[in-house]
Amino acid sequence: MSHSAHLPGVLAIDAGNSKTDLALVGADGTVLATARGGGFQPQHTGPAAAVAALAPLVDDLARQAGVTRQPGGRPLTDHVSACLANADLPIEEQQLHEAIAGHGWATSVHVANDTFGLLRAGTDGPLGVAVVCGAGINCVGLRPDGRTARWPALGRLTGDWGGGGGLAEEAMWHAARAEDGRGEATLLSPMIGAHFGLAGANALAEALHLGRIAPARLHEVSQVLFAAGAAGDPIALGLIDRQADEVARLAVVALTRLELLDRPVPVVLGGGVLASRQPLLIDNLTARLAADAPLAEPRVVVAPPVLGAALLGLDHLGAAPAAHRRLRDAYPTTHPIAA
Repeated sequence: MSHSAHLPGVLAIDAGNSKTDLALVGADGTVLATARGGGFQPQHTGPAAAVAALAPLVDDLARQAGVTRQPGGRPLTDHVSACLANADLPIEEQQLHEAIAGHGWATSVHVANDTFGLLRAGTDGPLGVAVVCGAGINCVGLRPDGRTARWPALGRLTGDWGGGGGLAEEAMWHAARAEDGRGEATLLSPMIGAHFGLAGANALAEALHLGRIAPARLHEVSQVLFAAGAAGDPIALGLIDRQADEVARLAVVALTRLELLDRPVPVVLGGGVLASRQPLLIDNLTARLAADAPLAEPRVVVAPPVLGAALLGLDHLGAAPAAHRRLRDAYPTTHPIAA
């Protein structure tokens, strides 16, 4: 039976470009409820509207936990730990913090870029570098003394390259030019067409433009890219090589900024592109790290990123190690990459 209550623990939020995961976690690390919603894009909707879209998900968590919440009533739990995509600048973190705090879901709130959640999911403490390569690409680094390394991550305007969206666009660019004679021949053109049941890349571009194929499906082109690379296509292999270089470059620069090249440090890899563990990408990336940061310890996180947000929340509460272990046991963990 439902009851009005305050549940000690954490409301963890991981909000990405394509999906948002929430978890209500007890102070002892028990996962009490979970929910999933759509993409989180405050840069388009505004912070208040983006956060307001989370309210039904929070209500769902409360119902799952058997709690009836009244407007203006007691907070649902102790702390909101929100790791959010598109919270790339300090002003954006502040705006989102204010928007979340205004809903009264918890007595305290912490907002960080979602890459910090990835870092926490893949490490046992505040030491390491994380690179997320999902829809886009970003990197953060952290030292125990609180020093951080991070990037604006605003896309090509701030020097970013790749991620699933970027790789898909690059593959389409090469495939379209191959079709019309402006570019080199590539397997990408017929393979993209076959994947979508169309004549080729230009036919896909037209279908996307006219709304016959949902724009969200464009990311599937990155899967075709890896298949073309496995078939030996030079254009595809070149794009995969560049992506490996970008990921490695971000990690090495972060380690350099934080003066961590001289000691073993976790390098956490996550996001859909890296978590898919494509050998052409991972092997290339591992070789680059071995050459430029030989003490780095690369590992791929396969757990849902909301785990990192929840762990950060337990950190805030000063939870016992057993609570952290219990929470980790509820999710898949990480996979070290063999040297």
